[in-house]
Amino acid sequence: MANVTAAVIGTGPEPDNIVWGESAAMAYQHGKAYSDLSDCDLVACADIVRENAADFAAEFDIDDENVFEDHLEMLRAIEPDVVSIATPVPTHADLVVTSAETGIPGAIHCEKPMAHTWSGSKRMVEAAHEHDVQLTFNHQRRFHPTWQKASSLLEDGVIGELERVEIGGKNLYDFGSHLFDLCNHFAGERGAEWVMGQIHYTEEDVRYGVHNENHGLASWSYDNGVHGIASTGYGSGADVIGASQRLVGSEGIIEIQPDGVDADVRYRNEETGGWESFELEGAFAIGRAIEHVCECLESGEQPVLSGDHALRATEIIFAVWESARQRSRIDLPLEAEGNALTELVDAGELSPVDTS
Repeated sequence: MANVTAAVIGTGPEPDNIVWGESAAMAYQHGKAYSDLSDCDLVACADIVRENAADFAAEFDIDDENVFEDHLEMLRAIEPDVVSIATPVPTHADLVVTSAETGIPGAIHCEKPMAHTWSGSKRMVEAAHEHDVQLTFNHQRRFHPTWQKASSLLEDGVIGELERVEIGGKNLYDFGSHLFDLCNHFAGERGAEWVMGQIHYTEEDVRYGVHNENHGLASWSYDNGVHGIASTGYGSGADVIGASQRLVGSEGIIEIQPDGVDADVRYRNEETGGWESFELEGAFAIGRAIEHVCECLESGEQPVLSGDHALRATEIIFAVWESARQRSRIDLPLEAEGNALTELVDAGELSPVDTS
């Protein structure tokens, strides 16, 4: 792999001051990933709070003259090959689009979720295609040994033909964006045909600038006959599923991170006579993801973290919220351009209470 220069937009505060839901110091994870790559140089950073950018630069030995407050000034001055964006979600669309429009970076790697509206999510992907920029989103679980093991088991046919994918997690959006992306992967890298869902939202949960429901229930379908089910919530909806993900096949079941079990992945079928369990070594999945981003930038291959793949997962999430608003099944492609959950709150139809 040829030498790649990298820069980070949105360094945030240093990692000792992590506040989940506000600042998870993800820029430092990206910075470590770039620094760990022998053929990659992390050369610049930008943050609207200069002190934050300066702290980040000190952590990763970035020259003082390569510390910026304005991301466009940084791009024009440094001309990095790849740039990471690790800012609050409502800023993603404008930062990705304006960065792509410069024609400078060959690749943009953005934190998930994509954007706070469906139109913003689409706008990023359209800008990347228009300006021939490789756009990816940090759905790094695709590179985690746990999900890679589940994927290999599915490919090996241990549960026969996939019939259903299931999700149990904290929420549909912030946490769920990873899992919907993986559901689409397991189903053959495809998007849904229709979505139906309902939500409960009484306690305010704003994560990285965007509302998340307290409890959600959704179903959807793919054009190959595979169906999906998601139940979310903190200690409520997720317990309905009893695992982060479950893959139900014609001949067996795979569970990923099953509740209350000393196993990362397990499966059963008629031949096993019970559960066959696997405990797997951890891995720095973000590092693997960013290495993949850089490799694809050189090879020209489509990354598995592509904007197109992320868009399919994001569409399902926004469609669940739209289904809850319309009290009806939503056939895709999704026509509503905004964010139904936020719009329901703004209209007073949902009134979540700040309990902090």
